[in-house]
Amino acid sequence: MVSSQQTHAIKPLDTAALLTQFGGVFTSSETAAMARAIAFAEPLYAKQIELTGEKVLHHALGAATILQGLNMDADTLIAAILHRVPSCLADWRERVEAQFGSHVCLLLQGLARMEQLAAFNATGTPMADAAQLENLRKMVLAMVEDIRVVLIKLALRTDTLRHLSGAAAVQQQRIAHETHSIFAPLANRLGVWQIKWELEDLAVRYLQPEAYQKVARLLAEKRGEREQYIADFIATLQRKLHEAHIVAAVTGRPKHIYSILNKMQRKGLAFEQLFDVRAVRILVESVSDCYAALGAVQALWTPIAGEFDDYIARPKSNNYRSIHTAVLGARGLPIEVQIRTHEMHQTSELGVAAHWRYKEGKQADSQFDEQIVWLRQILEWKSELVTQPDSQFKNASFGEQIYVFTPQGKVIDLPANATPVDFAYRLHTDLGHRTRGAKINGNIAPLNTKLHNGQRVEILTIKHGAPSRDWLNPQLGFLQSTGARAKVRAWFNAQTISDSIAQGRALLDKELQHWGVTELNQDKLAQQLGYNKLEDLLAALGRSTLSTRAVARALQSVFPHKIIIAAPLAKVSRPREKSAHISVGGVNNLLTKNALCCKPTTHDPIAAYITGNHGITIHKASCAYLVRLAATRPERVLTAQWAASTQAKK
Repeated sequence: MVSSQQTHAIKPLDTAALLTQFGGVFTSSETAAMARAIAFAEPLYAKQIELTGEKVLHHALGAATILQGLNMDADTLIAAILHRVPSCLADWRERVEAQFGSHVCLLLQGLARMEQLAAFNATGTPMADAAQLENLRKMVLAMVEDIRVVLIKLALRTDTLRHLSGAAAVQQQRIAHETHSIFAPLANRLGVWQIKWELEDLAVRYLQPEAYQKVARLLAEKRGEREQYIADFIATLQRKLHEAHIVAAVTGRPKHIYSILNKMQRKGLAFEQLFDVRAVRILVESVSDCYAALGAVQALWTPIAGEFDDYIARPKSNNYRSIHTAVLGARGLPIEVQIRTHEMHQTSELGVAAHWRYKEGKQADSQFDEQIVWLRQILEWKSELVTQPDSQFKNASFGEQIYVFTPQGKVIDLPANATPVDFAYRLHTDLGHRTRGAKINGNIAPLNTKLHNGQRVEILTIKHGAPSRDWLNPQLGFLQSTGARAKVRAWFNAQTISDSIAQGRALLDKELQHWGVTELNQDKLAQQLGYNKLEDLLAALGRSTLSTRAVARALQSVFPHKIIIAAPLAKVSRPREKSAHISVGGVNNLLTKNALCCKPTTHDPIAAYITGNHGITIHKASCAYLVRLAATRPERVLTAQWAASTQAKK
């Protein structure tokens, strides 16, 4: 009744027996290719030992055997056998493709990319960071174009766990944590429960050894009694199903130590309080038979309230389908019953692997294609390490997101085709502003380089910097994310406001000096003029939406005896001065306006300043405000002069 929790002993390698085993499943040509793969790998692996003490070839063949149990194709098994070859041969691509074909070569390339997980763990990033685990799991799947790569990796990890007792204690903890955090949830997401359960049980054996041994001991002590109880339960149930003309296979269902321990800890229950330590499974031919069998079960025994789930009517997000119920059997003892069709059971055991079949010409069948579409649509995870087990993460598909590493090993999610500039703004706004270069996997790269899954990105910055307007040009391809683009626009908008405030400050100071009221409380003046704060008043003055005459009228209300404003003179109609009279940077006919802070005339030497949103403003060359602008933004200051025609008129 208990799943395989004991470590698999390392036995002498018998490749002949293994090939005979494979020969019962695969064609003679496929079995011959596997024999060639073993012969190819054996001398390369001869002196290599896994950290568990297992020989590398033994480890590879152990993974291949697991994959055979998942009904995988011959190329997948060959890739598992050759998985260490890329680290042994510089010209491995040419040699593998020549002897075993391009499919195997591509699988090995995918496995090599997945080895970036080792680099992640070496950084010491906490495994309890649920968001990081979420991104890392998604990245694993996004990094590979062929889902068989993930299944090979899961098989290799399962074989490692089976022999983990031979590793050092620190390695046992690291591998068990990694398995619990990444690989078991991956197996769950792919629906490969056959591997998921074993990974969970073997990982918890090292993570919680005392609790594991306690549950294992309790299961062992009650095994004989429990097996007899289940045998009697099955016999009674089979008679009832036969009477109802329901063709069914009824078996005792092994209970996994991790699931028992997890439920005890999550719900605060004692071992004796669990409803599903005793369990049976009913396999029938059709969905209608599932519900008929449910009726038979409930007619014999009393259902336990709150212990019913219909995953046929409402499948789980990973496509799991089954009916779960619990009843009180003989002597009032609880027992769990699962009911599903044979097809559902095949999928529940093997998940995505159950649909991997090849037709003539090595093409995947339509069932597998549908499964891959499903996988890409529902790449959402339930975090198995957080306190809210029902919280789900946002959907993401392979085509919409990419996942890259920071230099510290943190996983960052970005939109497809994102660049180093997107990456910098994703980390921090100030980092984005100061970005001047980037390294991708240690190599200098242009800032508009498109990033790919699994790359390590480092941003090169200056101490004080600002974004470039080129980054907002979509044709140059510097930014893909809307968030980064918004941050760049916000920076430039802030600079425009800053310009207006500075110009407004110069105008207000000049006005206060003119009237001799520099001691005035300027915040109160802003409120008197209807502005919440002084900066709003200054910005309005700088933009010319508020006139200095309006400021003077407000000052007059405060100092009625000190400030006397003359009535405005009648307007004299005169032709408006055209900007054609001014040459800016050697160019005529530009739209300009004279600055209010210094009010240049045709007798004054002048210069031009490009404002953020008011075009070109003409200042006296000696204007104090222009001098300050030139010190901070010299690129906006241009040479200017009055046109000859204007000078002549004067």
